[in-house]
Amino acid sequence: MNLQITSQRFAIRVLLILALASLSLSCAKKSQPLDLGPVILQAPAEWTSTPPASVMRKAQFTLPRAAGDSEDGELVVFYFQGGGGSAQANLERWYGQFEQPDGGSSSEKAKTATATVDGMPITTVDLSGTYVAPITPMDPTNRHNKPNFRMLAAVLETGEGPFFFKLVGPGKTIEKWSAAFGDFVKSARKK
Repeated sequence: MNLQITSQRFAIRVLLILALASLSLSCAKKSQPLDLGPVILQAPAEWTSTPPASVMRKAQFTLPRAAGDSEDGELVVFYFQGGGGSAQANLERWYGQFEQPDGGSSSEKAKTATATVDGMPITTVDLSGTYVAPITPMDPTNRHNKPNFRMLAAVLETGEGPFFFKLVGPGKTIEKWSAAFGDFVKSARKK
């Protein structure tokens, strides 16, 4: 009888150890580190890292689309060593990449905020409307025309210069990932 109780206790301990190990592995898969040199961020494991489409891009992710949306979201990280303009200059440029259905000003519709992350200033913007950014920077006449799109963007100011994070996609898809994007930019830590 004593041997049977000991066997049961041992089996329970083994099961608990296996459950904790499984939980530990699943927690470890919830994020993927993004090393940008002077800072490291934690991106959700569900975001697919893709090769940057140009040399101006430091990193690039595809965010799976929400049900009913026709395309995925795209998150691009830009870094121009010591350049790229101020946070305000980039906000103004991003406002110009959207048109409002009522003809109003995108800068007036945008929701902006400032904060500090690990001692670094960060400016964020949330803007919806028709996405009309140039398809390629070298051809400003060839533009997107994507109604019901949304952009979440941030400028993270580091000692090595600013990093620019721009997430664009269909409205439902960006809503699906909005909290994760917020957590992503807040995860920035100096190296």
